Amino acid sequence: MEQTLVIIKPDGVQKRLVGEIISRFEKRGFTIKNMKMEQLKEDVVKEHYAHLKSEPFFMNVVKFMTSGPVVCLILESPLAVQSVRQMVGATNPQEALPGTIRSDFGFISSSNIIHASDSIEAAEIEIKRFF
Repeated sequence: MEQTLVIIKPDGVQKRLVGEIISRFEKRGFTIKNMKMEQLKEDVVKEHYAHLKSEPFFMNVVKFMTSGPVVCLILESPLAVQSVRQMVGATNPQEALPGTIRSDFGFISSSNIIHASDSIEAAEIEIKRFF
């Protein structure tokens, strides 16, 4: 079995989409191995998005991700990373396929409802970071 990290971002929590999003994963057969709601600290967000540090919008991402509570989940299934990424859709909700979480609930790239690990290696690092 493979594990992956999902974060329902502050906009998803604020829009009261947590139950809907979790329900989609459960209906697809994912097992929730761990789940928590928390307010992320700035240092954790900066570490998580370090690959964007040189981008002009980096501090906007940090501000957004610390603006309200998030829900962190460890999901498990065969091919969890790939399957979750398909369900989540493209980073830009305007480019996400219909029926994906970002297409259905997102609006713009900077507040796109959800984060999902993009590789098995990233999932391992991110799970340790948030759990």
